[in-house]
Amino acid sequence: MQEFSFHCPTEIVFGRGVEEHTAELLRKYGAHRVFIVYGGGSVIKSGLLARVERVITAAGLAFSVRGGVRPNPRLSFAREAVREAIDFEADFLLAVGGGSVIDTAKAVAHGTANPETDLWDFWSGKKELKKSLPVGVILTLPAAGSETSDSSVLTNEETGEKAGLPSPFNRPAFAILNPELAFSLSSPQLAAGIADIVMHTLERYMTHTEGNEFTDRIAEALLQNVAKYAPIVLAHHKNYEAMSEIMWCGTISHCGLTGLGRDKDFSVHKLGHALSARYDTNHGESLTALWGAWARAVYEDRSDRFARFAEKVWGVDAGSAEERARAGIRRTEEFFRSLKLPTSLGELPTGVLEHGALEALADNVTANGTKTVGTFHPVDRALALKIYEAANR
Repeated sequence: MQEFSFHCPTEIVFGRGVEEHTAELLRKYGAHRVFIVYGGGSVIKSGLLARVERVITAAGLAFSVRGGVRPNPRLSFAREAVREAIDFEADFLLAVGGGSVIDTAKAVAHGTANPETDLWDFWSGKKELKKSLPVGVILTLPAAGSETSDSSVLTNEETGEKAGLPSPFNRPAFAILNPELAFSLSSPQLAAGIADIVMHTLERYMTHTEGNEFTDRIAEALLQNVAKYAPIVLAHHKNYEAMSEIMWCGTISHCGLTGLGRDKDFSVHKLGHALSARYDTNHGESLTALWGAWARAVYEDRSDRFARFAEKVWGVDAGSAEERARAGIRRTEEFFRSLKLPTSLGELPTGVLEHGALEALADNVTANGTKTVGTFHPVDRALALKIYEAANR
């Protein structure tokens, strides 16, 4: 086990109706002028936004609202929202939505606290983030785990890049988790979210670090739980217990707990980011479309690791390590298909891509061949292209 430091300060408030505690949590964490960020019209249609505004108003807090966040959150939107938040003199950001909304709220918090710095300078690594405003979350989509994570992802439409910013300033002050707020999600939204939960865990699980049994067991239990409850929640969206399990798994999957004491990989995320940046592909679907091709390209580096995954998560205990490893990859793809998720690029809205497009994706993910991504098997341009080609069917 490697050395690690783990600090996840987010206060989690879980259960039915807990959004009614929004105002007291805002006051607890020093909010006076709250800038609320949300996505489409679902939080308006459901009445959630109105309920939140009511409790904030009753508490005597000032607030301003900015809707319109889209999936694969845009840098241009965040920049506009920063200007509005500065004009409003916001001292707290409240995200009402899923991962894209939360990541946008984090970006607005950073930009508002650092008005002299362009947001992308933080995401591109030109500037170090040293201060921000606090962020609170009311979660409506179990998926990204951004409600507890130290990461925020933005898409730069001008450069065609999608990048994440790791920083302790990305950890929200609090997260309100009411599974009932996810009852109205469509099956495709839920399935894509479940894919992200699985991938956040797998991209930490596939490692060369030895002797990390407890962390392994946390990750394996989470994956087992998702495999059990995913089909239930997709068949019965209003099953409170099933939605509770999926929502809590999503929160744990990206807080860092499932990867403590070992390297994390995230090469499939990087490959998927290039796809989403270029084609606005659904994030979860981009991951399931690419994971099998990645796994077959690298599993021989640690066939024993893939074999353990197959045994602990899917119950595959027959055959050699290599046979079990391959069976685990197949079973994972079968699970994705059972959720009606794509396992190839051809199943995405873009369809099978021309070879030139695959070359451009490989260039994007490796900065024209000048860097590698991931740690399990560092992905250079040649391997990135090989993975895209294998998935392009």
